[in-house]
Amino acid sequence: MDHPLKKHIEEITPISEEDFDYLLGHFSIVTKRKHQYIVQQGEPVDKEYWVVKGLVKSYFVDHAGKEHILMFGMENWWVTDYDAFTNQSEAKISVDCLEDCELLCIDFQNKEKLLREMPLWNKFWAYKTKQGYISLQNRVLSLLKNTAQERYETLYREYPQLFQHVPKKLLAAYLGVSRETLSRFQS
Repeated sequence: MDHPLKKHIEEITPISEEDFDYLLGHFSIVTKRKHQYIVQQGEPVDKEYWVVKGLVKSYFVDHAGKEHILMFGMENWWVTDYDAFTNQSEAKISVDCLEDCELLCIDFQNKEKLLREMPLWNKFWAYKTKQGYISLQNRVLSLLKNTAQERYETLYREYPQLFQHVPKKLLAAYLGVSRETLSRFQS
């Protein structure tokens, strides 16, 4: 049976069994319980995670203690604090588990090594980086130009499974609305 990461990579570029086995050897398996951090604001970040099973949220807590949700990471999503990971610095955001999670993680040195050694890994990451940037750009534009109702409808259309797994309070925070407003959208 094919490994889920192999299937994920092959959505973008073919990979031989030999190359995949080599690549997978640079990852480790991590299991986390609900509410455990995988990245914590203020801590050094040396790992990037791929969600095999479960659900995570990426967020920032401002000086007033208000939580700002940047994204939810579902199965097949990559997550870390990319600024801190890339620059080997302290996290500006936190990522914690909304459900029990199984993750594959790769540290900075191994990712860089694979990028140097494997052109297909470079191709994969170039594509993932572009898609991530496009998603971020669309989210920012949506926050700037769309009504709360439109943001809700887009999220529901693109990720209906979130509404079964994420508490309403967190969905409301992600959309930038109150829980009461979210409830009105859902009626």
